[in-house]
This record gives sequence, structure tokens and C-alpha cells, in this order.
Amino acid sequence: MAFESFADFLAMGKHGFYVWSAYGISAFLVITSMVLALRGQGRVRQTLARQQRRAEVDK
Repeated sequence: MAFESFADFLAMGKHGFYVWSAYGISAFLVITSMVLALRGQGRVRQTLARQQRRAEVDK
């Protein structure tokens, strides 16, 4: 599919709002999911480290 100009590309044949909002929402959800997963991983690591320290103290 060829476009006459960059403005035509952004307009996507009058479907631009739908297309670009779908891309934006998808990107937002993927990035949010990654951030939440990384934060959760950090919490799990902290919890495991805390449990390991307690186990070492109890020995």
C-alpha cells in the first residue's frame, strides 16, 4: 500500500484514529505489563532474600 504523503499515511484512509489509537493502547498495555512484572520480580527477590537471612539467623 503506497501513500501520497506522510499525512495520508497518518490518516490511513480515514481510519487513522482507530489504527493509531489501537497501536497506542497496545503499546501502553505491553509496557505496563513489563513494568509490573519487573516490579513484582523485585518484590519476590526481596522476600526470598529476607527469608534466607531469617533462615541463616535461626540456624
